[in-house]
Amino acid sequence: MDLNELITYVNDAVWGYLLVFVLVGCGLWFTWRTHFVQFRMVGEMLRLLTDSAVDTVESQVKEVRSKDTADGKRKHISSFQAFAVSVATRVGTGNLAGVASAIAIGGPGAVFWMWVIALIGSATAFVESTLAQLFKQKHKDSFIGGPAYYIQRGLHLRWMAVTFAVLITCQFGLSNNSIQANTICDAMNQAFGIQPLWMGMALAASALFIVFGGIQRIAHVSSILVPVMAVGYMVLAVVIIAMNIEHIPQVLKVIVADAFGIHQIAGGGIGATIMIGVKRGLFSNEAGEGSAPNVAATASVSHPVKQGLIQALGVFTDTLLVCSCTAFIILISGLYREPALEGIALTQSALQSEVGSAGPVFVAVAIFLFAFSSIIGNYYYGEANIRFITNSPRFSAQSSQLIMTVYRVFSAGVMVMFGAMASFDLVWNIVDFFMAFLTACNLAAILLLGRYAFRLLDDYRQQKRQGIKEPVFHRSQLPELEHELECWE
Repeated sequence: MDLNELITYVNDAVWGYLLVFVLVGCGLWFTWRTHFVQFRMVGEMLRLLTDSAVDTVESQVKEVRSKDTADGKRKHISSFQAFAVSVATRVGTGNLAGVASAIAIGGPGAVFWMWVIALIGSATAFVESTLAQLFKQKHKDSFIGGPAYYIQRGLHLRWMAVTFAVLITCQFGLSNNSIQANTICDAMNQAFGIQPLWMGMALAASALFIVFGGIQRIAHVSSILVPVMAVGYMVLAVVIIAMNIEHIPQVLKVIVADAFGIHQIAGGGIGATIMIGVKRGLFSNEAGEGSAPNVAATASVSHPVKQGLIQALGVFTDTLLVCSCTAFIILISGLYREPALEGIALTQSALQSEVGSAGPVFVAVAIFLFAFSSIIGNYYYGEANIRFITNSPRFSAQSSQLIMTVYRVFSAGVMVMFGAMASFDLVWNIVDFFMAFLTACNLAAILLLGRYAFRLLDDYRQQKRQGIKEPVFHRSQLPELEHELECWE
């Protein structure tokens, strides 16, 4: 048994018998305890995102006009920028290559289970991001936080917090970046004949330049790339779907029938369909994985619930919109029945069947933007958690800086090159391996701390009922945590 086979065996055991049921169960529990927050407060989510986007543009205009570059406030990350960075990591290979892989392996029914995990997982995303905001800490001219921080400050379990920090650094900062690079190189090779080695070197050089600029540069780049790439891909997808609108009822019928089909149950294949749908859904929207809370904590907001709502909206944006568009295009083409096509090649072939030779080229450009923005967003998740680990008397300032430099080189350089040269199956199996244990660790933490998110949501709703447009939170409202909440005077 080689390394790839061993990792596959462990993944199937963990996902098949534990994590799928735990992930769905937690999503249902949080949905119930938040009184279906992901459905009842969609309007508030959109209002918060729109207001934040306008504020971000206005602040950038003021920054350009201002000559006072010493003003630390202008470096704060807005809710919209935090949303953009988190969507940058969500909207990536999972939406193009991941969806194609789910359909190729699990059949059209896997799309249905991707929808399910998004609908119930958005409540999980709300809870974890609200907790990240609650327990965030001050860091230079911005904020820092995430599951490692709320595990230590909320549960006082340093060993568990460090375990999570190590897992998420391995998952996002290292192995996840290898998938992004693998997909980019495959797409570029298919469309332009660019060899993976040269493409990998160009990616690594570009990523290293950006990640050495810190979260402000990452947020700035993501806030530009994400809207452009998402809108461009959505426009093309909507056009293709509109041109084939008569096929959509049949596509939906195939998805639902395959998700619950008698032949899948009789053949034992429905379990595989559910498993691959949940796995690829989680990889795409990250709800419950503990990744998005790291960037959610950096936002400057008046109440923790605001960022929780915005991150819940990010799950909808990713799976119900972008992933669905990819799935419809693939299913309309009928090419998912071709065993030789997998990953990004299937998506490119599906688009080529609809728009001609321009299809693979468009996907190559889109996946470059999608995956490249994911690389720099993934890097930040690792950075935030390495800072958590090294923020200890055991590490001097010099050693902490050295560790961070080594991590930057490995995340944006070495692992990008590894992904460029490794096989499709190997990079996906490695990511699934770390994703399983990372998610299990985070779910255990938010189950124990979820009561604080529920109380914050009740407070937010009460203030809204009183006519307060922008609710405000003070740490005195949670007296038992008052000494643990340094950012909520």
